[in-house]
Amino acid sequence: MVVSARVETLATSGIHQIPKEYIRPQHELKTITNIFHDQNDPNAPQLPTIDLNHIHSQDLETRQKCRDELTKAATVWGVMHLVNHGISGDLIRRVKAAGESFFDQPVEEKEKYCNDIASGKIQGYGSKLANNACGQLEWEDYFFHLPFIFDPATTEYAKQLRALATKILSVLSLGLGLEEGRLEKEVGGMEELLLQLKINYYPKCPQPELALGVEAHTDVSALTFILHNMVPGLQLFYGGRWVTAKCVPDSIILHIGDTIEILSNGKYKSILHRGLVNKEKVRISWAVFCEPPKDKIILKPLPETVSEEEEPLFPPRTFHQHMEHKLFRKNNDAVDPK
Repeated sequence: MVVSARVETLATSGIHQIPKEYIRPQHELKTITNIFHDQNDPNAPQLPTIDLNHIHSQDLETRQKCRDELTKAATVWGVMHLVNHGISGDLIRRVKAAGESFFDQPVEEKEKYCNDIASGKIQGYGSKLANNACGQLEWEDYFFHLPFIFDPATTEYAKQLRALATKILSVLSLGLGLEEGRLEKEVGGMEELLLQLKINYYPKCPQPELALGVEAHTDVSALTFILHNMVPGLQLFYGGRWVTAKCVPDSIILHIGDTIEILSNGKYKSILHRGLVNKEKVRISWAVFCEPPKDKIILKPLPETVSEEEEPLFPPRTFHQHMEHKLFRKNNDAVDPK
């Protein structure tokens, strides 16, 4: 069977079996479950929900309780639902509508915006067309771009997320015993922390028990903020098992990325996660990655996080080198810490 260039085309072609390129290896197949059953399991552990309503409360005890809950979630899980985050429901609806309207177009129209990885054009409409080391493809199409050049709603959303990122980084800095602005400075500051938006589109899959929308990975970013269309699919590897994230209305999912894990010398976790698919509903997610400049900053554990008892867990690398190490498995890319 020939693999379609776009998963959406494949999914709507009437097939009942997916091509072998999308079938996961046996060790993964044992762990793929029905996402709707998982979502309703009352005994499964659940990632924390952090109410940001009191993050700047005038009451010191109330404010500290909110901040402690956030840093605990970053330390134990590395991922959390944020509620009362300060971004209006109307703006979030407009951001989602912009993404949905793009994917509602015929594939031929979307192809006008296609990327070209081989020539270095990463922005645009795409699918994972190149096989990974294991030879599998992912059941996903996507649209990847800078929020500021896509739509007025995403432009405003990016600005508000940038302000939210400052609040989160401030709390995480204090949790490490640092000055409030330290982590933000270390990831590029207001001027150079880059926000990029990836809209992930997971079509219905005739054999969801055999495929993954996104294979297991950690995010290379400093922080990642995620919206979704209230269809479950996100799983976290926690406590030695895959845990399904429940859908929390009006929330934004926050992932701690590798960049913050490195700077904190592992105190804050960048959790392994993946995306499952289903045969009943299309799933869409909007992920905003907050990334440091590629070559300007050396990522390594901050001196305050290192001691005789706690040696540095990560070698020094630029962000670009870290991405290459993660994505292309390069091992000779550490830089002189001096």
